[in-house]
Amino acid sequence: MTSRRTWFITGAGRGLGRAFAVAALEAGDRVAATVRRPDALAELEEAHGDRLAVLSLDVTDREAVRTVVADAHRRFGRLDVAVNNAGYGLVGAIEELSEDEVRRQLDTNLLGAIWVSQAVLPVMRAQGAGHIVQVSTVGAVGTLPLFGLYNASKWALEGFSGAMADEVARFGIHVTIAQLGGFATDWAGSSMRFAGDSSPAYAEVREAVLGMPEYPDAAAVAAAADAEPTDEPPAVAAAAVLALVDDPEPPRRAIIGAGAREMVATALAWRRDEYARDPEFAWPEA
Repeated sequence: MTSRRTWFITGAGRGLGRAFAVAALEAGDRVAATVRRPDALAELEEAHGDRLAVLSLDVTDREAVRTVVADAHRRFGRLDVAVNNAGYGLVGAIEELSEDEVRRQLDTNLLGAIWVSQAVLPVMRAQGAGHIVQVSTVGAVGTLPLFGLYNASKWALEGFSGAMADEVARFGIHVTIAQLGGFATDWAGSSMRFAGDSSPAYAEVREAVLGMPEYPDAAAVAAAADAEPTDEPPAVAAAAVLALVDDPEPPRRAIIGAGAREMVATALAWRRDEYARDPEFAWPEA
């Protein structure tokens, strides 16, 4: 199906989510866009009229997710594409993170995607078609010090998504895990949070990873991210996701973004080398 699809996109108020919504609308599709601020997409509502439904949603609230998905379905009559994009980055050594910080990260990045997937699947099964796109990261292939909980949330996202893909393929539903590299969004600014406890024991790790012995404020990180020359505009990611949705046989995993393939290859090489230390383990031939 390549015309008049209906998308359900979480975290659509800014960054990648907004870019996904814009790309879908410009392709002539309809979009149910969930946001945290009701006025976040006011100009898009004015430009696209009833092809865009802006819905307030906190994806950590399972019942709210079910209600909003049902509302989107009532408005448009079907849901063809669901994009689980809502999420944020948490930076902190594992020892530093509080219970609340850990739970909030998993509630948003992992459980939010599960709640949305559970809510849209009955609609897609009844249609006999659908496509769920899970916005993941190259950080779901490897790990990076201080990003352990973010890595964990995305590794877990990919784990349940792989199993779900096998469960729902018989119903005509595709699942694609989009492993993104760096894009010029506010992920490294307002969408990044830092551990409240900054332990002196990890000052050297912070220096090595962040270039500073203490956690910076979000504005400083955003300024550094804005200066990163490898970051691509969100529209590039949106175009790639649109191509995935247009593909009648989409891949289970898709690597998107400048330098992303190299990062995935490096992470897999590290894992290969770790397994190779076991003399009884044989890496499968290509």
